[in-house]
Amino acid sequence: MNTYTGGCQCGAIRFRARGTPSDSSICHCRMCQKAFGAYYAPLVSVRGMEFEWTRGQRKKFRSSNLVERGFCGDCGTPLTYEAPDGMAVAAGTFDDPASLPPTIQWGVEGKIGFVDHLHELPGERTEADLTAGSFLHELVSYQHPDHDTPVWPPEDRA
Repeated sequence: MNTYTGGCQCGAIRFRARGTPSDSSICHCRMCQKAFGAYYAPLVSVRGMEFEWTRGQRKKFRSSNLVERGFCGDCGTPLTYEAPDGMAVAAGTFDDPASLPPTIQWGVEGKIGFVDHLHELPGERTEADLTAGSFLHELVSYQHPDHDTPVWPPEDRA
């Protein structure tokens, strides 16, 4: 049985899902765009999987009469899309999001035209940003690592 773990950016909320995800998708609807603050929302359905929150509790926002969206109340990371037919988890919150590639796109009526051309843009590594480069050498990430930890934040940073 496959096990997937993940959580929010600050580590206040963690989860574990066991089984086989039923689908991984991208939703382009305007509601998902706003909920994620992005051009689309990548989501993984955990319907039919064993799912548990292993640390913390998400806050929820009712985005419609039928849907609630979970997020971390500490760092704001979008976590869930919760509808009467089940829950989907934000793909980027999984510790290994590359293991859950999308298989379908929903809400294509809201798709922003240039999204289909993002792969054509030039790509640079973070360190190549000349305007920010001077501080990048001193940057220390406080983001939770991509694996479970017994305690977070670390004692020496708390």
